[in-house]
Amino acid sequence: MIDQRILEFIGEHHVLTVACAERGGGELWCANAFYVFDPQEEAFIITSEMKTRHAQLFLENPQVTGSVVLETEEIGKIRGLQFTATVHRCEGGLFDRSKLLYLKRFPYAVFKGGEVWILRVDSLKYTDNRLGFGKKLLWARDSGSSPE
Repeated sequence: MIDQRILEFIGEHHVLTVACAERGGGELWCANAFYVFDPQEEAFIITSEMKTRHAQLFLENPQVTGSVVLETEEIGKIRGLQFTATVHRCEGGLFDRSKLLYLKRFPYAVFKGGEVWILRVDSLKYTDNRLGFGKKLLWARDSGSSPE
């Protein structure tokens, strides 16, 4: 299970940065997106139009990395999350659940359109200086735990 402190941090924010790349290297790109987190699926849900550069890279190489950060200049309050994930476009039943979760958080998105994408988290690294300078909590899908 993902540590509750990580889930609380994710719930306090709504914008992530996702970085993607061409398969085998080459072009790199990052994008910012509103998100909702699905703790049941351990996944971020975002929307983006298929014509965007990052959506095209998602289709070419579904391995992505990203971050969610708290902006502060106070060292003792620094908090941030880095993640790796596998992204796929929502289809079928999973599409319906994910879209409803996204629209519940961002109802105005119904007018925007675009595709719904799921970033299934593979690993998380959460830094929280409030717990001690440079304190990190780690989680990996394969271990299912948050070692400290």
